[in-house]
Amino acid sequence: MTVDAHHHVWDLSVRDQDWITGPELQPLRRDFSVADLAPEARAAGVDRTVLVQTVTVAEETPELLALADAHDLIAGVVGWTDLTRPDITDELARLRELPGGHRLKGIRHQVQGEPDPNWLLRPDVRRGLTAVADAGLVYDLLVLPDQLPAAVEAARSHPHLTLVLDHLGKPPIASGRREPWAASVRSLAALPHTYGKLSGLVTEADRKTWRTADLRPYTDTALDAFGPSRLMFGSDWPVCTLAATYGQVTDTARELTRALDAAERAEVFEGTATRVYGL
Repeated sequence: MTVDAHHHVWDLSVRDQDWITGPELQPLRRDFSVADLAPEARAAGVDRTVLVQTVTVAEETPELLALADAHDLIAGVVGWTDLTRPDITDELARLRELPGGHRLKGIRHQVQGEPDPNWLLRPDVRRGLTAVADAGLVYDLLVLPDQLPAAVEAARSHPHLTLVLDHLGKPPIASGRREPWAASVRSLAALPHTYGKLSGLVTEADRKTWRTADLRPYTDTALDAFGPSRLMFGSDWPVCTLAATYGQVTDTARELTRALDAAERAEVFEGTATRVYGL
């Protein structure tokens, strides 16, 4: 039993993905559907997934919830809503009343695109994070390494909010550098209500020449900091296809966790995501 705790889908005829720009991302400028994902996921032994938002558009989350309601493969959705809206509590309740609303497990914002490295510490954002916690939802952190210190402070300020660090905070794998990223990850992991995703790493490495060994120092840092019971596997499909197939990503994750015992591997590949997202 394997849970893929992080993937996306999109239909460009419904909505543009305005972050897909430049020649490097051009292979992503097409539709990616659950029908495309399902055979690859099942071939890799994945039987449940978490579908994650991609754009800061209010209409996307209801669409993802309806999609989850129609496909047994999708066990949970991490959606988007404006954390700074005055009626954030009512909006979260409204989303849960929609078709598929019971599949809403978390909220995410593209903090990585915010010019203010302290965006998570703004009073209006903190109020929104409190509302997410009060609703019993998870908050997924999509941040760059230089935004990790603010993420740590935000986590300290919200001890009742479960936070999940997407893509391990996008470590600078291609450069081979580990600091100050590693120190920030350890600071975040020192807070017991934080978790990490082993996801999105092949695209942080050299996309043409990466090897499993290039990723290992970063996954070992995360395993040491969080432990297997606070880490979860995610494919980051279809973004991962810029560097690897779905099968290669899952095989690589299994190789990187081979030193764990069976119970610990079960946590990374099923238990942690199941508990954190209430799948």
